[in-house]
Amino acid sequence: MATVSAEVTPEVRTIHRLTAAFIAVAIVALAIANVPALFQAFDRAGINLYPYARPVIRTYYQGLTIHGVMNVLVWTIFFLSGFFSFVTVYALGRPLASMRLGWAAFWIMLAGLVMALIPIFANTATVLYTFYPPLKASPLFYIGLTLIVVGTWLIGWNILQTWRGWRRDNPGERTPLAVFGTLATYALWTIASVGLAIEMLVFLIPWSLGVTETIDPLLSRTLFWFTGHPIVYFWLLPAYVSWYTMVPRLAGGRLFSEPMARIAFLLFVLYSIPVGLHHQFSDPGLGGGIKLVHTFMTFAVFFPSLLTYFNISASIETAARLNGGTGWIRWVRNLPWGNPAFTGQVMGMFLFVPGGIGGLTNASYNVNQAVHNTTWVVGHFHLTVGGAVTLTFMATTYWLIPYLTGRALWGRRLAVAQPIIFFVGMTIWSETMHRLGLEYMPRRTFLSQAPYAQGEWDLERILLLIGGPTMFVAGVLYFVIIIMTLVASRQPARVQVPLPRPGEEGSHERVPKLLDSWRPWLIGSAVLIAIAYLPVFTHLLRNVSSVPGFAGIW
Repeated sequence: MATVSAEVTPEVRTIHRLTAAFIAVAIVALAIANVPALFQAFDRAGINLYPYARPVIRTYYQGLTIHGVMNVLVWTIFFLSGFFSFVTVYALGRPLASMRLGWAAFWIMLAGLVMALIPIFANTATVLYTFYPPLKASPLFYIGLTLIVVGTWLIGWNILQTWRGWRRDNPGERTPLAVFGTLATYALWTIASVGLAIEMLVFLIPWSLGVTETIDPLLSRTLFWFTGHPIVYFWLLPAYVSWYTMVPRLAGGRLFSEPMARIAFLLFVLYSIPVGLHHQFSDPGLGGGIKLVHTFMTFAVFFPSLLTYFNISASIETAARLNGGTGWIRWVRNLPWGNPAFTGQVMGMFLFVPGGIGGLTNASYNVNQAVHNTTWVVGHFHLTVGGAVTLTFMATTYWLIPYLTGRALWGRRLAVAQPIIFFVGMTIWSETMHRLGLEYMPRRTFLSQAPYAQGEWDLERILLLIGGPTMFVAGVLYFVIIIMTLVASRQPARVQVPLPRPGEEGSHERVPKLLDSWRPWLIGSAVLIAIAYLPVFTHLLRNVSSVPGFAGIW
């Protein structure tokens, strides 16, 4: 495994503790979310385990809120905050512009997390991770989540200033691809998070504090989905950065096409935001014409994933052939399947392929009406965020934690098996959820207590009892491996940061200046957002419909 050529100075190493802090919170959040995940799986199969969780988890919907918030928001955002800061430092070979700002962001986000968790576990914020009004949570919940968003802005600003400093010191040099992908991620997130910030600061927080008595549910939902779909790419692009810049190195080769990778990141900046209305096809009060615009935009955002599929597949095959692989299929045997950091990420890629294709179904208006609010959506979401992103993040820690701690990974063979077990469980679970969605099993429903459960669901429910617990076991194995690495491993780690040397990635290729600049792409993003959302918000602000709401306590 190759390392960056820049000397790892003590100044650069200052990022280690900050990265470790973010990753630690992320893993704890994942561990907490793993318990209600098992309860959810049994509930889908018709078995109610929630009475055994009292008084910690009192209701199904409280458990669903814990599972969603801790997995979807905390595990992902804390992980990527540490990972992106680390990648920026090592790819540029210089410390963060401000370590104080980095730690300030961490403590602000941690404080926000604690504030949000208090009402969640007190059952006064049982509103799920989407927190749609008129369900009303405790003000602490909304303020806490807002602080987490503020922390991400600080992290993004710190990374931007670090890159600007590097640019001043290296005029004419092209931005390393890992940092380019990082900047693309924070560019789209900074724009997209404006919707959530407005929803929180202008509507939800004043409403929850009693400053305002009513709220417009449709306007709030639209502001949420202005952020809610782009946030998927905020979670996904750290995986893309790893797939593009680290997986080829782990496989023993190099990236097939750096310009193609840059185009993929830039297309996300263009198309990832003006797509939110495909989550609101069933909402009244929004015209069919503007929904069609969002459908076309959603189809467009599929193309960078197609580019990624080709680019990474070509990179992996090239690496295998460089290491002696031959034949149409036999070259697969020459990949480093004994390296859990590689195997886990490839398992995640396998899950992402059907997940991405299923996204086109969700964006197709007529088909969407058949699967909307069914378990089809749950299966899709688990393939993308719960599968591809989570497995990639897990696999990344298999080299990152040994590098940060200096301790060799404990149970290497078990670490190779763990993502494969998770992959098998997720495949069974998500495929079954898709089929149950086509049989109209509803989502967000306490199904073990629902009187309208249908007999034709029974066979698939047995499969859920296989897939769900299998994923739970894989999660437990992951935590065991990480804990034992921290407390029991005595061998020194022989691992390096799997980033290309500066100037090495794509050194045989010419990268056009347009693919190392930001202004035209940000302008293009602003134009597309205006086309997709200006008519929507103009209409909603002219036709406000407010309701008082009620507490999210079940």
